[in-house]
Amino acid sequence: MPQEPDQNLEAPQLPRALLGLWPFIIIGALGWLITVAVAFLVPSLESWRPIAVAGIGVSCLGTSMFVWQLAAARRGARGAQTGLETFLDPK
Repeated sequence: MPQEPDQNLEAPQLPRALLGLWPFIIIGALGWLITVAVAFLVPSLESWRPIAVAGIGVSCLGTSMFVWQLAAARRGARGAQTGLETFLDPK
């Protein structure tokens, strides 16, 4: 039975485990830290060093921006990113 095009279909909710960002941020940061350690400890991987350091820098920058937007959403700033309500601590 075909559905009518004017019906509004909603996507199913994501599992709770996929909504938590901190585990993904920690795993990514640990991955880059391991990459930096390997790049500086293994002499034959010297060419990895700039990319590994850049990865750490981008990881820190992205995490800082997320934390900054989360703080702005907590204090109710007008310019805060929307959709962060799921990461705010219930009070």
